[in-house]
Amino acid sequence: MVHPLLFLQFLSSKLQHLLHISDASANAVVYTWTVIALLLVLSLIATSALKTIPSGTQNFMEVVVDGIENMIVETMGEHGRPFFPLIATLAIFILVSNLVGLIPGFYPPTANINTTAACAIVVFIATHVIGIKHHGFHYLKHFLGPIWWLAPLMFFIELIGHLSRPVSLTLRLFGNMNGHELVLMIFFALAPFLVPLPMMLMGVLVSFIQAFVFMLLAMIYIQGSLEEAH
Repeated sequence: MVHPLLFLQFLSSKLQHLLHISDASANAVVYTWTVIALLLVLSLIATSALKTIPSGTQNFMEVVVDGIENMIVETMGEHGRPFFPLIATLAIFILVSNLVGLIPGFYPPTANINTTAACAIVVFIATHVIGIKHHGFHYLKHFLGPIWWLAPLMFFIELIGHLSRPVSLTLRLFGNMNGHELVLMIFFALAPFLVPLPMMLMGVLVSFIQAFVFMLLAMIYIQGSLEEAH
């Protein structure tokens, strides 16, 4: 039987030679697919035999789903429920991707800037699509400010502010996860037994915090696009 880590490394090397990309990018793609496959299998297991009184995997997933849904409602109100699939998918994907890096030999997809940029761009596009869908052409008022004669200046200020959002989301998640991954690698190289353990425990906390921050900012951005311009 082939060891999963060896199989993933084999896929990464083949992808690297096939697409002529860097080793880090190949790892990010392979482990992203791995996380997607894990989440797909987990969702199939949780929904394969639904019960009125949940137990096992169904019970665990219902706790996760209810927790995210309650957080969305508390942050965005009842009108935030339609965006639950988008926000929950991003939150769970980012969390699992972060936690994968704590397994020795595995590479967290969120430690690669391409993965974090893809997630950030999804939030950026979704925010403005939702705003245009909700307000129509009046959505442009969000960029013009409250005083008409300052509208040209406010437009460029707001435009820069909105364009900085995906950059901020990308670099925050990438920087934290890549930095933690480098620290873990250094500790494992220097003392591979008990010394890295506290860093791994802190890595669990960092993984949850970064997933929470990304989800919270996504909710705030979408909520802002739904509000009326003043």
